[in-house]
Amino acid sequence: MSNSKTTVKITLVKSLIGRLEAHKACARGLGLKRIRQTVDVLDTPENRGMINKISYLLKFEG
Repeated sequence: MSNSKTTVKITLVKSLIGRLEAHKACARGLGLKRIRQTVDVLDTPENRGMINKISYLLKFEG
């Protein structure tokens, strides 16, 4: 894995209301608070795991 700081752009496209608490925690951990909010996160295995877990709520560009 290269040492450069690559990022992934993710956007929350579905509501967090009524979701599992663990899925809400993943969204908060990624810095997402509201629908259509877009954030850039580092492309790390930890962030990839959270993105994969809540991929049904997200749109992302790598």
